[in-house]
Formats: sequence, C-alpha cells, structure tokens
Amino acid sequence: MSEGAAAVESVPEPVETAARERAAAAGRVVVKAGTNSLTDGDSKLDRVKLDKLVTDVMDLRERGIEVLLVSSGAVGAGRGRIDEPTDSVVASQALSTVGQSDLMAGYTASFGRYDQRVAQMLLTEDDLETPERFQNVRNTVETLFEWGVVPVVNENDAVATDEIRIGDNDMLSASVAIGVDADLLVTLTDVGGVYTSNPKEDPDAELITAVGDNYDAVQRAVGGDTDAEFGGIQTKVEGARDVSQSGVPAVIASSQERDVLERIVASKPVGTVFVPKESESDE
Repeated sequence: MSEGAAAVESVPEPVETAARERAAAAGRVVVKAGTNSLTDGDSKLDRVKLDKLVTDVMDLRERGIEVLLVSSGAVGAGRGRIDEPTDSVVASQALSTVGQSDLMAGYTASFGRYDQRVAQMLLTEDDLETPERFQNVRNTVETLFEWGVVPVVNENDAVATDEIRIGDNDMLSASVAIGVDADLLVTLTDVGGVYTSNPKEDPDAELITAVGDNYDAVQRAVGGDTDAEFGGIQTKVEGARDVSQSGVPAVIASSQERDVLERIVASKPVGTVFVPKESESDE
C-alpha cells in the first residue's frame, strides 16, 4: 500500500459473501448512474454510455426485477444542445431543463430497443421530506412498477432553491431506495468501487471489497479526497451507508464493467458491497 493510502481492515469473508448473496436475491433495485457514467470528456451526453447503461438495466428487467433508475446527466445533455455561457445558477438551471428533455428522449429511444417503457419523475427535497408528498411519490412508483415501467428519477433543478434542493443524486438515490422499499441500491460510477485512496492518482490504491464494521476507517480513507474527478466518492459512500443502515445492501461499482448489474445479481465479487446492518454480526 502506498504512503498516501489509508489502512482499512477487511470485512470477514462470510459476512461479505452473505451480503452479496442478499444483493443477488433483490426483487426491486434502485440504480443510480452518475454524471461521469453518462457524459464524455467534454461533459456532454455520451449516447454509447447511455446505451450501455440501458442494456445493463435490461439485464435485470429480463430477470423480472423491478428497476428504478436515478439518473444524472441532464446538464451534460444540455451542454450538447446550447452554446451559451452557463456559469450562473440560473443558466445552469435553464440548461438542465434543455438537457432533461434530451436525456429522456435518449432513454426513451434506448429502452425502446427492448420495447421497455420509461417514465420521468423530477423530485425536490420537499417531495422527500413531506410525508403526504412522498406518499404520492411512492404511489406513483408502485403504479409504474405494476405497469412494468422503469421510472427515471432526477432532481427538479429548474424549481429547486437552496431550501428545497436535494443537491446530490447520491443522497437522492439513497432516500428513494429506502422510501420505496428497495431490496438493493447500486451506485454506478467511473471507478471500480471504494478504494483506500484515489485510484486515478495512486497506482497502489486498493479496492475495499466490503464495508460494514470498518465504516469509520473507510470514511477516513475517502474523506480527505476533494478531487471532483474521483466521482464525489464521499457522498456515494454516505448514501450507500444510509441504505445499509436501514437493512438493505448497497453496491458501488464501475459503470464501465461489462454486464455489471447482471454480475451483481449473480453474486459475483463486483465493486464494493455495503453490509446490511442486521448482517454485520453474522459469521
């Protein structure tokens, strides 16, 4: 391990195995795709990446698994359509509205290759925190699942203010996963999971294959990294931890890995699994 990498004790193998088997048994999955998993080097929507994500989601749908997709990428899609300065908050919000339309058009076309219907849901913090509003969200999701539709969820940037802004799709996906009684949260990013240091900068960074009782050490390992290109790993870890603390497994994995979702539900050792709370003491 390099000098900059943090020491993180491993989760016992039987505990990790049980968590991965629990993840593999999921009947309802929330999949979160980050911006880097959907955009190119110019921060514009990458249709090849989008098609790959859709194919991965359909691997689950073809197994009869219900999938809710939390998708970033609206701003990136907007950049591909609007050639105007976007350095203000208002401009970014407007850009997201252009991009959201293009993003959903891309999803509709890509899922259409499989005759899979999709639906758009835009949420704010109020929708998550107000019981009556969130019950409406739950009801809508349940109805869409009954219809065999894949909900595609994003934050409603156009109307979000500081007071009602969620601010991060990692936390949005965690809240939604808990709220709709998902059996698994999968967060897809441009790195292979959670590492002892930034793998883009440190060739000796080691993959942490499981997070459970070692969470404090994991948090210290990722807490000092402020590199935006590291994919905002801190919030991904926090979101996955929130879900696992509610008794649901979570996995952080690479969106670039072949058949990544299919491998997860086949109990393969993919990415980093977060051990559900009641399983942490299992031996």
